[in-house]
Amino acid sequence: MGVDYYNILKVNRNATNEDLRKAYRRLAMLWHPDKHRGDKQIAEARFKEISEAYDVLNDPQKRAIYDENGEEGLKGTAPSGSRRATSYSAASRGQNNFQFNARSAEDIFAEAFQNEIDSEYMPRSKPTRLQTEGTNSQGVNVGAASKAQKAPAIERKLVCSLEELYKGSTRKIKISRNVIISNGRYVPQSEVLVIDVKPGWKKGTKITFPRMGNEEANMIPADIVFEIDEKPHALYMRAGNDLVVHLKISLGEALGGTTVKLQTLDDRELTVQLANIVSPGYELLIAKEGMPIAREPGNKGNLRIKFDVIFPSSLTEEQRTGIKNILQC
Repeated sequence: MGVDYYNILKVNRNATNEDLRKAYRRLAMLWHPDKHRGDKQIAEARFKEISEAYDVLNDPQKRAIYDENGEEGLKGTAPSGSRRATSYSAASRGQNNFQFNARSAEDIFAEAFQNEIDSEYMPRSKPTRLQTEGTNSQGVNVGAASKAQKAPAIERKLVCSLEELYKGSTRKIKISRNVIISNGRYVPQSEVLVIDVKPGWKKGTKITFPRMGNEEANMIPADIVFEIDEKPHALYMRAGNDLVVHLKISLGEALGGTTVKLQTLDDRELTVQLANIVSPGYELLIAKEGMPIAREPGNKGNLRIKFDVIFPSSLTEEQRTGIKNILQC
């Protein structure tokens, strides 16, 4: 999955430009590198991430392409042959061959505040660069910061019902983590992570929230990664994009025909008429009644109904004779 710009700015997908501006100003002031001179590399990475998110979402053209195709579509980095790559090409042609160009985080910052901020946070004529050893222009040793390691990813399972994976859902997960404030102290901070579960997502799908782990000195915070897991369903089993259901019918129903009714995952009643003779192991396929296909909006897999024919445990002599006469004709 690509970067979630909405989560980086802590706004929802319906956020207005004013909502975006307020969120950006708050986070940019919190993470401006000049407020984290002892741990500048991490702050610079976070500041750049926040600025890029604001730059994309505050631009109607970039936001439209991002909402439809994600970060890969916006930057044209989706793998060849993927649906995202195809969608990007179509979106690009519709946007006068749009090409993504990243702007300087400091330029975005200056534009957003428009002379309302102190010169302390404005870009310098000779920007300070991190050095591999020694001290920076403020006399702070940056050798350790330049070698900062990223903490290992924190992985968690996100268990979803089959109904959620069929219809889609929004999951909100509250986390608590330690963050470093301007004076170097650690303070606990609560965050609500929002995951839009898309129809058709499968077990094993991963959703990444970059750098949302605990902040530590000279460490890049860990990503938090949620992996989709499927909760067993009472009736249906999933097989790729198909749904499989096992039904038991009597021998009389198998030979004489019957009607079965199923409650679908989106709460419809599906009526299936059995007109043909059903032999043991018979499988009936109903097209486009399976799971949504995440990469093919509007398309679905199939529903496969497998029948178990229940034979009677005993018959009277008269019944045996009657069945034999019928089947011999």
